[in-house]
Amino acid sequence: MTSGWSEASAAGDVSPEVEPDFAADLFGDRIDIARLFVDALVREGELRGLIGPLEVGRLWTRHIVNSVLLAPLLTGRVADVGSGGGFPGLVVAIARPDLHFTLIEPMERRTDWLSEQVTACGLSNVTVLRGRAEEAPVGEFDSVTARAVGNLGKLLPIVTPLLAPHGGLFLLKGKTVADEIGRASKAISRAQLTDVRVIELGTELPTESTNVFAAKLR
Repeated sequence: MTSGWSEASAAGDVSPEVEPDFAADLFGDRIDIARLFVDALVREGELRGLIGPLEVGRLWTRHIVNSVLLAPLLTGRVADVGSGGGFPGLVVAIARPDLHFTLIEPMERRTDWLSEQVTACGLSNVTVLRGRAEEAPVGEFDSVTARAVGNLGKLLPIVTPLLAPHGGLFLLKGKTVADEIGRASKAISRAQLTDVRVIELGTELPTESTNVFAAKLR
């Protein structure tokens, strides 16, 4: 099954990536909503500065699948810090209508996009909050996510205060996450985090796996 886009994107000669066969398994009966979001990104993502010119050619595997793999780990009220074009927060909100998501993003053009997509996708479980993480409600979220926002040493003091007691951090990181954890040992201790671990998701799929820094607030 492919999304509705088969012609070249607005980027020029980069064609949209064909939807992988396993995407429908990851989204279940929400796959059509995911396709709506992908089609909007193909049409407008580069023009609105949300994705780079080459990203439409790897949109499903690099961004959509990478994000949705996080869905089973999250519980309760979820804050996504630095949501940008919707990764991972909006993607996971599509897959998990049983959870409420607050997408935190400081840039107006990005919050405009997120709000438009919430409406277009008919998502009643999403609130878009324009502002920095430091301006978000403190201690109110059961799960906090972020993707490509910054290294752990700088990120943890920003995102940990959002957690409710015993809440969990689930931060999408790259392949060097283990080294990053080592360099952030003091920040981890100051943040009073426990059960620190790296979770590798999607190893059974024919695509790049997703690395997650996971930890609990004491």
